[in-house]
Amino acid sequence: MMATKNETESEAGADEAKEGGAAPTGKRAWLSRKLIIMAVGGVVGLGALGGGGYFFMGRHDAEGTAAAAVPPPKAPIFVDMPDVLVNLSSSGSERTQYLKVKIALELPDEQVQAQIQPVMPRLLDTFQTYLRELRPTDLDGSAGLYRLKEELTRRVDAAIAPSKINAVLFKEIVVQ
Repeated sequence: MMATKNETESEAGADEAKEGGAAPTGKRAWLSRKLIIMAVGGVVGLGALGGGGYFFMGRHDAEGTAAAAVPPPKAPIFVDMPDVLVNLSSSGSERTQYLKVKIALELPDEQVQAQIQPVMPRLLDTFQTYLRELRPTDLDGSAGLYRLKEELTRRVDAAIAPSKINAVLFKEIVVQ
């Protein structure tokens, strides 16, 4: 007598159960293999991307290049400007107010210092001309002092172009 298809499948399932585990058959086996292949492919792809990024970003030789690429920071150079004393612009019958400023320039290197020394009289003239036009209200608060710093920095940079300074530093500011 010939066994039907259903009987053959049930016998095969019984044999697999006896062996200790049920292995997927047909469509299920194909899906599980496909999932395993996709997972392995994803892990390999992520590994390749990570390794490529590590290599191309220069991290493969981080010890050798890090020491050579980062020079020790240079100490800035400070140049003191002569004290500036000007009367502030006033309108009407207000009493005259004076501004006394002690300024230091922060320079990136000695080359810029060599450029500043010859133009020091021009810088003083530029500072005095600008400061005489200020009103006492222009210096109110930290925002006023920040604007003053930025404007003086811009004027120094224009005088020594194409070089630039790091900052204008106030050592003393007195409005009287």
